[in-house]
Amino acid sequence: MTVIDRFEGGYAVLVSESGSITIPKEQLPPEAAEGDVLIYQNDSYLINKEATAKKRRQTRSRLRKLIKGDKQ
Repeated sequence: MTVIDRFEGGYAVLVSESGSITIPKEQLPPEAAEGDVLIYQNDSYLINKEATAKKRRQTRSRLRKLIKGDKQ
């Protein structure tokens, strides 16, 4: 799974199981955002909307559990 970690100027830092790479921002779809899960297909990056939504739900769930744990 490749995820957009962050943007630095005109570049995007992508993170996967094998490490991280930096690519020019214009190689991504214009609507790409931090946290989006990407697919590399036919020499271009596409947003995997289903995987991105699942990852965001999991992150929100973990955050809620952490916040609840602090209040106990």
